[in-house]
Amino acid sequence: MINRASFLFGVPNGLKDPLLAEYDLILQAYLEAKWTPAELSGGKFCEIVYTILHGHALGSYASSPSKPNNFVDACKRLEQNSGVPRSFQILIPRILPALYEVRNNRGVGHVGGDVDPNFMDSTFVVSTARWVMAELTRVFHMLTPDEAQKAVDGLATTVIPLVWHNGPVRRVLNPNASMLDHILLLASSSPAFITYNELKNAIEPKTESYLKRSIRKLHKDRFLEFDEPTGKIMVLPPGASHVASLISKSR
Repeated sequence: MINRASFLFGVPNGLKDPLLAEYDLILQAYLEAKWTPAELSGGKFCEIVYTILHGHALGSYASSPSKPNNFVDACKRLEQNSGVPRSFQILIPRILPALYEVRNNRGVGHVGGDVDPNFMDSTFVVSTARWVMAELTRVFHMLTPDEAQKAVDGLATTVIPLVWHNGPVRRVLNPNASMLDHILLLASSSPAFITYNELKNAIEPKTESYLKRSIRKLHKDRFLEFDEPTGKIMVLPPGASHVASLISKSR
């Protein structure tokens, strides 16, 4: 697994650190249902990725991110670069303007409309940012697409202030939290999914049957999606809203 310190080998920390910080903000805001902050971070994320692609093509990176005067035109100029991976020349330069557009011209312009687009826009921001991060990881570390996605999932563990991490070990810091809250907090601390065994190791339940009953209840109530054959557990929107309320109450 790639750790954060070695992410994007060769790219200066002045670009890596802001990229990881913005990515974390996108995921955290999405989890807390703060749709507009997620979109705004998406715009900053685009500018940092652009700076990295531009520096990669030049063979010399800027020490910090920069914002082009005309973002769309600047991305089009990236398509003229030769000797770079095709995703750096075509795919990402064409994706970034769409992601940037969400930041600039959505949400506020739709206030008062019949349908608020902020949730679906933020879903687009999160999904697109994860793909871009995986592609950057794949290219810089010469990984397969599957390996790159797993590495990004490991890099971008969502910061839940009630959950402590130390490598593979996770613990809910409130020992008085209910079993249901323990499960939701731990499941939410992963941007993709958590496995049943990971959850069991983190909670250390007195009886495994109680843990399974609790997970099945959350699945039945549509707070979680629990795929018993594979053991994969994912948080659904009602579960994410509940976790957001727990985080808010803890502050």
